[in-house]
Amino acid sequence: MNVVGIDIGGTFTDLVGYVDGAIVTSKTSTVPADPTKGIVTSLELAGCRTDRLDEILHGSTIAINTVLEHKGARTALITTKGFRDVYAIGRSNRIEAFNLFFKRPQPLVPRSLTFEIPERILASGEVLEPLDEGALEAVIRELDAEDVQAVAVCFLHSYANPSHERRVGEILRKARPNLFVTLSHEILREYREYERTSTTALNAFVGPRVEGYLKRLEGHLRDGAFGGKIHIMRSNGGVMSIKVAQEQPVSMMESGPVAGMIGAGRLAKLLGLKRCVGFDMGGTTAKSSLITDGAPAIESGYVIGDHASGQPMQLPVVNIVEVGAGGGSIAWVDKAGGLHVGPQSVGADPGPACYGKGGQNPVVTDADLILGRINPQRFLNGGMPLDRAAAERAMQFKVAGPLQLSVTEAALGVARIADASMSLSVRAVSINKGVDPRDTAMIAFGGAGPLHAVSIAREIHIPTVIIPKLPGTFSALGMLMASWRQDFVQTLIGRIGALSTVEIERVFSELSAAGREQLERDGIDTASADFRFFADLRYVGQEHAISIPLENVEMLSGDTSEIRRRFDREHDQRYSQSAPDESLEIVSLRLVLTAARNDDAADEWLSRPWVPEAEAEVTTRDVVFNDPEKPLETSIYWRPALAAGTTLRGPAVIEEPNSTILIHPGDEVLVTEAGHLVITLAKNA
Repeated sequence: MNVVGIDIGGTFTDLVGYVDGAIVTSKTSTVPADPTKGIVTSLELAGCRTDRLDEILHGSTIAINTVLEHKGARTALITTKGFRDVYAIGRSNRIEAFNLFFKRPQPLVPRSLTFEIPERILASGEVLEPLDEGALEAVIRELDAEDVQAVAVCFLHSYANPSHERRVGEILRKARPNLFVTLSHEILREYREYERTSTTALNAFVGPRVEGYLKRLEGHLRDGAFGGKIHIMRSNGGVMSIKVAQEQPVSMMESGPVAGMIGAGRLAKLLGLKRCVGFDMGGTTAKSSLITDGAPAIESGYVIGDHASGQPMQLPVVNIVEVGAGGGSIAWVDKAGGLHVGPQSVGADPGPACYGKGGQNPVVTDADLILGRINPQRFLNGGMPLDRAAAERAMQFKVAGPLQLSVTEAALGVARIADASMSLSVRAVSINKGVDPRDTAMIAFGGAGPLHAVSIAREIHIPTVIIPKLPGTFSALGMLMASWRQDFVQTLIGRIGALSTVEIERVFSELSAAGREQLERDGIDTASADFRFFADLRYVGQEHAISIPLENVEMLSGDTSEIRRRFDREHDQRYSQSAPDESLEIVSLRLVLTAARNDDAADEWLSRPWVPEAEAEVTTRDVVFNDPEKPLETSIYWRPALAAGTTLRGPAVIEEPNSTILIHPGDEVLVTEAGHLVITLAKNA
């Protein structure tokens, strides 16, 4: 089976494929105006003919960037009469209590485009007030007058009975087929009115732009005689069909970054690591995720943007913490003379000053080049020679001059500030979660990740750093390991042991039917699918719940001792305490439906014995580590030539086609049998 994974980032478009029994890769600049051009170029560079491919997997930041940049569609919201302001009011909590400039999340839909319809369904699912279709006709006329492009429909308690939403959807889609219509129950059937409304609005807001992009992508591929399947990475770590992605673009908010974490999880399991931190540094952002037993954590509550003022999204998402620091993050000096790095980025166009495309702002990549950490002639395997003089001019004009520093001192300061900023994301998924970093390892990837990983690991006392094969395109590789996945949820509130068996069986049946329908839509054999049910449980009186796996209805309505034991144990592991004597209640039932890939070529390649290329000469050059006035003579290795079992000690730089690994003085490196690099940090450094 010939398959490729393509990851579009803010700066580069990466491709990894398994074609005709061999791994192929490519890396090219992203084209912000039309990302499909980057895809076409990456396929050409890798020598992949679309007519010979069976499957293309794709991840993109287009959905999340649409939200962060506020470049979505002109969107309207239709809701139950009397509940127009639920979305604007949000939650009453103040996350940053001591921030004098704290701002509440700003709705993506203005109040002027929020419309009320007379209708009312109770939490039990009973109809209290029928839908007023005449009022809907009046709203449609207002939508036309306001030139609305997308509509989010979220009625009160539609998770319990979506009949009114379905009827509104039928009328809207028939009357205005060009509108992008999102019905809340089609995205999730779960209580929490504000979060459900926000998630629905997010889907509508990004819908037209993402749908248009995916249609152009499919058109490009089909015009190239591609006849296979196109799958899109989901935020939950699985993949979905391109058709579902067009309908539910909110599901691909973290489409690209999660793939790398899936790959890091597989590598962690292969190396026998109980717990590790996946660290991905690209051109725009740095991402971290805690991986336990080979799987990254998945959470149902997520915020797009800043945790205090961002947009809530109530869907399962791989728990990734991002910071605005990457290879393209701009270094700048404020009016008080303080040096900052990011969160603004130069992106792919014009890119860092050293790219020679006219960029005038110094960035982290420029700093690394000035410090001697990057070989200007080997960047992108020699496909993009770097201009050191341009990097030095930008650093001098924007940083060194204003701060009265030498260019080298300024570059070292930029690198250190970037490392400190990125370490915050690693802290957030380890220390802030009660995990001792000394008991973990770091798996670092991304084009710039291996260059900065050791500094960050040393900052928070992580003793071991692993650099996998193909770190520069590792997220694209992770896509080749992702299974098809769809999550379904339905609210069901009641005390454990007191629930009606009939009611529980009804919800089980509805979830199963929805799962089978989705399998049929995507052409997946039901026999190959894995149905796994979970109950969201909490102690009575608590606000938030924990998902606990269950095998049958009787665990909730009959003998509840086993589900009780599982919940108490999980609660104790998370919060170091449990309350076995307290009553338990369920709030939702979940179905996680997966279908394993037909091939495990990418997984097998991770553990395949490493076969090096012909020997390469070991050279030296001066590299700045800690003292800008005293660069160290550093050995330069070519990674493809390093044989399995090779050991070396820093200071060293290990170069490879799409990435560079910086080894600090005293640190030791081992090339494993499969070709991965294990770096043991010096204890006294």
